[in-house]
Amino acid sequence: MTTISAKSLDLTFQTGDGPVHALRDVSLDVAEGEFVSFIGPSGCGKTTFLRCVAALETPTGGTLTVNGMSPDDARKARAYGYVFQAAGLFPWRTIERNITLPLEIMGYSREERRARARQALELVELSGFAAKLPWQLSGGMQQRASIARALAFDAPILLMDEPFGALDEIVRDRLNAELLDLWKRTTKTMLFVTHSIPEAVYLSTKIVVMSPRPGRITDVIDSPLPKDRPLDIRDTPEFLEVAHRVREGLREGMADA
Repeated sequence: MTTISAKSLDLTFQTGDGPVHALRDVSLDVAEGEFVSFIGPSGCGKTTFLRCVAALETPTGGTLTVNGMSPDDARKARAYGYVFQAAGLFPWRTIERNITLPLEIMGYSREERRARARQALELVELSGFAAKLPWQLSGGMQQRASIARALAFDAPILLMDEPFGALDEIVRDRLNAELLDLWKRTTKTMLFVTHSIPEAVYLSTKIVVMSPRPGRITDVIDSPLPKDRPLDIRDTPEFLEVAHRVREGLREGMADA
């Protein structure tokens, strides 16, 4: 079943210095339960595509559907959760109350909010930190709390905009493994923006390689790697072969820009 479908998608921003072509002729289908990573140089439209899916930007051409609806209707139907680059936790609210904030806005009862927060915290292995304030958690734990907030209303799609980009490599590796386990347990459809080739290859069932502005898809790679992926799979010939193809796609996109 196709969850997200883009056909000849264009997006041009009108600025004081003239038009900026953020996306051009982007066509992509994402099946239910896939983990799709978007990789490319800065300014290639990776985040812009996610923002179009989330109805935060409006395409100027082509079509885009999310769960068979327009992005705006999907937003109203609470079809997705969004994890931003920064955790964005309110420092005066406990971790639990940060997670329940969207649920408060949606009108869930206090009992339902607390139950959903507990479940989301269990999913990201933060059960013992509900009463902590954000400053009492490490950067990696704060990002996990941000993921828990996006999971709390149990949307079928999770949009993640480079959530681990600011973390050191050791923490990033651990969170990559935890995110992959979370995806297997929840079977959600994941869209994930990254600048890291190893991260994209390790996490994904499909890797979308994009060119510099105007953002275009230069390659879509279906991963041959098994669903169960220990971190040391990154040393295998199969992993290195996919990483090489991603690197070549990025190089070709830069040459054609």
